[in-house]
Amino acid sequence: MPGIVLVGAQWGDEGKGKITDLIANDFDYVVRYQGGNNAGHTVIANGHKLALHLIPSGIMYPNITPMIGNGCVVDPRILIEEMDKLEAEGFSTERLMLSGNAHLIMPYHLKIDEESERKLGDNLIGTTKRGIGPAYQDKAERSGIRVQDLLDEHIFRLKVETALVEKNEWLTKIYNSAPFTAEAICDEYLPYAQRIKPHIVESSQLLNEALRANKWVLFEGAQGTLLDIDHGTYPFVTSSSCTAGGAAIGSGVGPTAINKVLGIAKAYITRVGSGPFPTELFDETGEKLASVGGEVGVTTGRARRCGWYDAVIVKYAAEVNGLTDLCITKLDVLSCLDTIKVCVAYEHEDKRYTTVPGQQTAFHKATPLYEELPGWKTDITGCTSYKELPREAKDYIEFIEELAGVPVSIIAVGPDRDQTIMRRWKPRS
Repeated sequence: MPGIVLVGAQWGDEGKGKITDLIANDFDYVVRYQGGNNAGHTVIANGHKLALHLIPSGIMYPNITPMIGNGCVVDPRILIEEMDKLEAEGFSTERLMLSGNAHLIMPYHLKIDEESERKLGDNLIGTTKRGIGPAYQDKAERSGIRVQDLLDEHIFRLKVETALVEKNEWLTKIYNSAPFTAEAICDEYLPYAQRIKPHIVESSQLLNEALRANKWVLFEGAQGTLLDIDHGTYPFVTSSSCTAGGAAIGSGVGPTAINKVLGIAKAYITRVGSGPFPTELFDETGEKLASVGGEVGVTTGRARRCGWYDAVIVKYAAEVNGLTDLCITKLDVLSCLDTIKVCVAYEHEDKRYTTVPGQQTAFHKATPLYEELPGWKTDITGCTSYKELPREAKDYIEFIEELAGVPVSIIAVGPDRDQTIMRRWKPRS
């Protein structure tokens, strides 16, 4: 079955949106399978610069059906705002599909997220305060409200009233915050149903039918491997399964439907929010990477922490996701450097690690071990083939490839869709 998963191989912000949009034309469906509007990706094409958060990439292609899968959590207000923005730019959202089994982000989720982070003080996780974690918490607790509940006013009102019995206790007694009323929430949310009703589908059934008909499906992951709820740097992670295994759960297809996994990694590495970061740079080089790379979060507007490329993390991502291909983005940003370092291993208490340590203390306190490569100090944004790259740039790519044990099939040398070298990418081979 022709299914391909695209995942982040670092801490998110690797450029997944651009690559999804770039390769999407080879597919019939593009499916977001986890997360919510805590994700953010910028797509630049034909003079348009669009910041998307919830709607899948590929929406700009008229031949593609974009789908928000059951593994996502959806803030309907944000979804409608994004739809309106796309329509205003001339892109139809008529084809957009939304799983009725996806869970809704409710107003109390937003408030609890905000108040919880505030209460943690210096120990905060660094969430986007978009209500993602509390929505997934209710899902796991089996008290969540789903997209399909909007279609039945009686059920929706009943579920909101039931939820508020506990939520208002938390808000008033623990966070000293104002309670919500069921009437106010229903007045806001029930009108959303009229706008999104035409898009609500039984996503699993549709996708499996499409795969049986040999339609090509691209499963688009949000965030990154090291932010996965199970395999990331817990507790400084997101609340969903960002790795390739999450694609099956979050869309309702079997794992045998997936035959390729494309991992996206920056030519250096960034992180937003709190948590360990072994190769983080606090010097002029880190500032230069942030400046040249425009490292500001699409969703939060927060400055991203920058560091050297961490081959240990990408090797770990290759194993956890079963990567078949690797894409390196923002290679052009490194053109400003005389020499470039790559972390090839960690050291902690006289022990050397070439994969992410299983014990979190070792990872938090790891000392990165580097190899240094010469830079190329020339503009590569106009290169359209691998052979046009400077020898030093090719050496860097081939070194990364060797360390990951995965072929580098795509290389991005600029922000635009066209500034990409398709080195070995053959999705249908």
